Amino acid sequence: MRQIEVCFSPELIQLHELQGKIVVVVDIFRATTTMVTALSKGIEEIRTFADKESCRKMQSQGYLVAGERNGKTIEGFDLGNSPVAFLKKDYSGNKLAMTTTNGTLAISKSQEADEILIGAFPNLSATIQYIQQQDKDVLIHCAGWKGKFNLEDSLYAGALVKSLESTHLSEDDGAMAMKSLFEKEGHQMKQFLSQASHAKRLQNHGIEHDIDICLTLDLFDIVGKVFNGDVLKKI
Repeated sequence: MRQIEVCFSPELIQLHELQGKIVVVVDIFRATTTMVTALSKGIEEIRTFADKESCRKMQSQGYLVAGERNGKTIEGFDLGNSPVAFLKKDYSGNKLAMTTTNGTLAISKSQEADEILIGAFPNLSATIQYIQQQDKDVLIHCAGWKGKFNLEDSLYAGALVKSLESTHLSEDDGAMAMKSLFEKEGHQMKQFLSQASHAKRLQNHGIEHDIDICLTLDLFDIVGKVFNGDVLKKI
């Protein structure tokens, strides 16, 4: 029987077998949401980097560079890590290089997977439909916050597990627990996650509109998939 499991932090990913699996990397506030939004607005590809200096060098190759550390835009970068920023114009024909505190690190630590998908609430249904068409085990890799568990990524994991119930995947303990959390709190998701520590950090930066986008379901009918280890495209 196919299985679905949850890794709650990149610090724990070495405890999971990745080969042969679909890994769904999720960083709700805000990296994976920003990536999905950028792809929906015409960005042709996103190169992801765990470190900011490697990302910065992509400017010389014609890439827009986007990134943040601790929620703030990196000095000298074209963009930060804001889904709202990508909604403001059409980016068709552009390529993006991106680095963030948590999300791009989780991608870099998922390289042994058979497939890497980018998970976000705005493309939840499209991701579910894609997974249902595959015959592979699923691992949800939560980016967390600096190695620690966070609520928003874990609640997304619960939503994904719940939505895949009809596929009859065998759930590990983490998947079962997060499904129960989503069943209890999913109907009031924005209210529940307003209490999350990272949501409060973002509110302190005055970017409530980003939070709204991050928690809006099915804005985009696209799937984000990583090719060759670090190149993200829509399929």
